[in-house]
Amino acid sequence: MNAHEQEHMWSTRYRDAGEDYVFGTAPNRFLVGQAALLSSGTTALSVADGEGRNAVWLAEQGLAVTATEISPVALEKARKLAAGRRVEVDFVLADAVSWAYPEAAFDFVVAVFIQFADPAQRARVFAGMQRALKPGGHLIVQGYTPRQLEYRTGGPSAPENLYTADMLRTAFAGLEILHLQEYEDVLEEGVGHKGRSALVGLVARRPAA
Repeated sequence: MNAHEQEHMWSTRYRDAGEDYVFGTAPNRFLVGQAALLSSGTTALSVADGEGRNAVWLAEQGLAVTATEISPVALEKARKLAAGRRVEVDFVLADAVSWAYPEAAFDFVVAVFIQFADPAQRARVFAGMQRALKPGGHLIVQGYTPRQLEYRTGGPSAPENLYTADMLRTAFAGLEILHLQEYEDVLEEGVGHKGRSALVGLVARRPAA
């Protein structure tokens, strides 16, 4: 699916939800579980952030947050969420695949359920995410594993878009893996992610220069 098709699909989904947030307004649980890593005054990039739930939470922790998102409908809702929670986020209308990721710009790069990307697109996104990390910076990734196709409680229907621990280990071989685990949990993230889910979580660190 190209960028135009992605934007149309996601904007339609977010628009059809009306005032509701498709994935809720609470942050992703795996991301919250990494709170001890976060330091006020540091910088974070949230990739394909959707309606803002994760970027807003990061800003509430005192981080200077940039969030990319392809859907202008989602960004409008994200800005409303940030205003309501009285935090500032630099929301950027951008395709996560083709965006020019800045070199060594962020202390944290966060990617939560960005599994719209097929393998070729994913390679570009992952390369950009690694490029954007400062030396010593941390990468935080949450995704669905292939077993999620049995649960059908969220995520893509395309098997090739799903993650495994081995795939993530290979993709981020240049980073120091601090945590990598496939597991199951019950998600309550709006109507979009609801029920028992097959998940994988990664925390990795870019080696210091």
